[in-house]
Amino acid sequence: MLVLDQKLATLELKAKALDLGFDLCAIGPVAASPHADYFTKWLEQGCAADMESWMGRNPEVRKDPAVLLPEAQSLIVLGMNYYQPEPKRRGRIAKYALGRDYHDLIPQRLQQLDDWLSMQGGLQRKAVDTSAILEKPAAVTAGMGWQGKSTILIHPKWGTWMFLAELLTTLEFENDPQIKDHCGSCSRCMDACPTGAITAPYQLDARRCVSYLTIEHKGAIPVELRRAIGDHLYGCDDCLDVCPWNRWAQKTRETAFDPVPRPDLKEMLGWSDATFRNEFRGTPIFRLKRPRWLRNICVVLGNIGEMDDLPALWQAAEDPDPLIAEHALWAINEINGRMSST
Repeated sequence: MLVLDQKLATLELKAKALDLGFDLCAIGPVAASPHADYFTKWLEQGCAADMESWMGRNPEVRKDPAVLLPEAQSLIVLGMNYYQPEPKRRGRIAKYALGRDYHDLIPQRLQQLDDWLSMQGGLQRKAVDTSAILEKPAAVTAGMGWQGKSTILIHPKWGTWMFLAELLTTLEFENDPQIKDHCGSCSRCMDACPTGAITAPYQLDARRCVSYLTIEHKGAIPVELRRAIGDHLYGCDDCLDVCPWNRWAQKTRETAFDPVPRPDLKEMLGWSDATFRNEFRGTPIFRLKRPRWLRNICVVLGNIGEMDDLPALWQAAEDPDPLIAEHALWAINEINGRMSST
């Protein structure tokens, strides 16, 4: 009878997760991360770049999520599809950041599931990506997919386009079977990386990653990597776009993630701090702040811009923020160099 009750409880949990807007719900044991040793080595090698101080916090939790809730019996991992076609405009934004900020939406849904579990008699600890839990290895443990050679989680139906969230609970549910690695000999993600940040299968050096450089990195983008950034304005989906497991990708059912219309790059280059805040409040891009956003615009215009972009860049070159001014001058030189060679 206990087995039957557990099976029914697991089905009810998964139905509740789907009703709350999650597309996947996987359950696994509360176990030490199989990637703990690699993660420690990755940090020691400096591959986390400026994120090292944050990524290195709470190492005991990263090694074993049970530290958060020693009485936990089950690890629940939730996935929410965010895929959508890319809008036609200059400057590419990673698909996860085209609409509203998932950090505002997913914790609310997670809290609702937490409340429901509490009504069943459970005690929970929840986490989104700001927690110390190594969420992709946790998702693998729970049977939600496997980590591909790009290090991104891959699900055989939903591909790579998943936001993840976790709940540790004292309630016990049926575990899902783990999914074996299906990457085989494919190396499309590694071949597609514009900066060679995927240094080997399953190994990523953030110091070269376009997503890191355009989002997390606070200083000047290394000159030797600027051309390779191409038209990536915020983040990079190149390794995801080429993954063959994304051939069945479906548009997200969450309207909050729908793309927000934006003006052209040269218009945004003239934005004040107040305009930037008003336009991007409630989106992932807001945390970038104006200087890094304009830095990124300058790099993109340096790579794809034309002569009629030069007036806006010259204005940016006079910005009191040296980060903006230096990247604007670089872009001007790049455009002039291209135009003179044609």
